[in-house]
Amino acid sequence: MIIFIQSLDYNLWDLIVDGPYLPTIGNENGEIIAKPRSSYNDEDRKRVQMNAKAKHIIICAINSSDFNRVSSCISAKEMWDRLDVTYEGTDQVKEAKISVTPRISTHVQWTSICGDIRK
Repeated sequence: MIIFIQSLDYNLWDLIVDGPYLPTIGNENGEIIAKPRSSYNDEDRKRVQMNAKAKHIIICAINSSDFNRVSSCISAKEMWDRLDVTYEGTDQVKEAKISVTPRISTHVQWTSICGDIRK
């Protein structure tokens, strides 16, 4: 799916990885605040719309059970992260899989050797 999204628009993939663009302005106290939608210019609207496009692409590419997992997500990044954890697992799960694989392989080899000896 990564290649599919990148082939449509590489900026969409950047948005999924980095999170959505949120237009901001500085107030009179020098604080950065969210820009009111009524103040969006064409560039703001275009960049905000990219999140909707990315969400649409993800939704069109998943099945109904995955849709139920991600339908409450606000951003395409949140959707992607939720799907990533669902299918790839957390970093801890990934590390556990890597550390278990050699032990399983060794066990399978010993089981095979023992089976050959018994014959």
